[in-house]
Amino acid sequence: MSAPIRLDALLSRFGYCTRSEARAWIKAGRVRVGAAPAKSHSDKAAPGNVLVDGEPVEHPHGILALLHKPAGYVCSHDSAEGPTIYDLLPPRWLARNPPVTSIGRLDKDVTGVLLVTDDGDLVHRWTSPKHKVAKIYEVTVAENLPANLAEIFASGTLLLEGEDKPCLPARVEILSAREARLEIIEGRYHQVKRMFASQGCPVVRLHRSRFGDFTLENLAPGEWRIVMALGKVGGEC
Repeated sequence: MSAPIRLDALLSRFGYCTRSEARAWIKAGRVRVGAAPAKSHSDKAAPGNVLVDGEPVEHPHGILALLHKPAGYVCSHDSAEGPTIYDLLPPRWLARNPPVTSIGRLDKDVTGVLLVTDDGDLVHRWTSPKHKVAKIYEVTVAENLPANLAEIFASGTLLLEGEDKPCLPARVEILSAREARLEIIEGRYHQVKRMFASQGCPVVRLHRSRFGDFTLENLAPGEWRIVMALGKVGGEC
């Protein structure tokens, strides 16, 4: 967002205060446009030219961050469901308009790569199967894996219970009798767990190690980092 916008809209858009509170912020000298104090909440300025409390506007082009999701956190904005991934992120990100949200979801007990953004178009683009964004999961199951598992998952004919459309072909690598690495391009409800359960192998541990080109590298559980400026996002990952 580089075009000039009203200062009260800018402060609200980036989570600093409400539009009605903007007058007080400006009157208190907390907002500067270039080197000069802002004069009116209705003045317009480019976000990249505004300082709030002496600091540049945070992520004026939008947020795309990678979070190492730990177990025990839900991908929900409803705190009634338990600790949420948003408890691990800066509070101002939730005050942005729109607020950050996860690109897809991981179950409460699932760990690993999770992307969060305030760009709705990016959420749609990277969760739609037609864009074929690969997700890789490390899976541990309670029973020995069948020898023909790779063939079954790659067939494109696996039908999950309660559904009338088969899963798209998926690749699986058997790592041991009860461990596998799965690559899928879909994101159906509990899909990985349901795929393995359909073969008599309940999942006991699930970790997403890759989402598109993104991996955790050295991020510890609960840690996050900005991965790129949204104004520079070009491909479909």
